[in-house]
Amino acid sequence: MVIETRHFKTGDPEPTFPSDGKLQLLSMRFCPYAQRTHIILEAKRIPYHTYNVDLTNKPEWLTKYSPLGKVPALGVPTERGLSFIHESMVIADYLDEKYPEKLLYPKDPFAKAVDRLLIERFSIVSNAFYKIGFRGDINGKVELSNGLDEFETELKKRGTSFFGGKEPGMLDYMIWPWMERLVLLKYGKDIQYEIDEERFAALTEWSRKMIDDYAVKVHYITGDIHRQFVEGFKSKNVDYDILLT
Repeated sequence: MVIETRHFKTGDPEPTFPSDGKLQLLSMRFCPYAQRTHIILEAKRIPYHTYNVDLTNKPEWLTKYSPLGKVPALGVPTERGLSFIHESMVIADYLDEKYPEKLLYPKDPFAKAVDRLLIERFSIVSNAFYKIGFRGDINGKVELSNGLDEFETELKKRGTSFFGGKEPGMLDYMIWPWMERLVLLKYGKDIQYEIDEERFAALTEWSRKMIDDYAVKVHYITGDIHRQFVEGFKSKNVDYDILLT
């Protein structure tokens, strides 16, 4: 489960990683890419420790474990000690192969490839999200809706509650962080966007069910808290530890 912790920032000493055989996750509580990793770890019930970092005032030691200074970065115990891997999709693929007790990708290679392609295609949606929410680009509204159309159609075609079937799979979990954040767009100063629940009826119902999923629920943040964080980020007065106050 997620335990809220203070974010390490510039000047903070490097944490001591315990030698208990658990995975060590460098994260940021509001990062959608890091959220992907948390969700996969929770879905597979894999024990791990979390170390949140302030990405505005990064601790000096961050690049020691993540060369580009990004999260997520996952520390894996090996014979040579703790070794870190980076990038949310690389980590997700590693975890699904390393811990196959609950596979999140389809077993069929072609079905897996299709889901992998759809995860890549979702970048149309996530890019449009940032266009609207952070750049005030009105063109993002059409791009976002058109991008969501593909997933609405795909979910209806599959005829299941989730893209993964009766339960969420890798595709569901990889796109969720941005679907969780769509509510932010209705608070835009110049441009607002709200999902059309009639046009996207299947995705709307899917979202309601996703919030009730255990792995999603333990890391879920309400739209209001997301809004407070983003407003602070835009005003250069962001509180990374807002969930601790």
